[in-house]
Amino acid sequence: MRIRRILGLALAAAALAGVSAVGAVSAGAASSPNISRDDCTADGGQIVGRPYGGYVCTLPDGTSQPIT
Repeated sequence: MRIRRILGLALAAAALAGVSAVGAVSAGAASSPNISRDDCTADGGQIVGRPYGGYVCTLPDGTSQPIT
């Protein structure tokens, strides 16, 4: 009985670590990558300057990405 409890706790910890790793990868994939000025205009976007934030590319679908 004690071994089952220890194995259950180990399995739960491993599952939680796996979910955390998947969440971190998903969050990284969801964040917008940088885009160049040429790629921005080629995709139909507009380059917008933000005070203290540099320049971003605003795309026609409403998303914005930092300019590299």
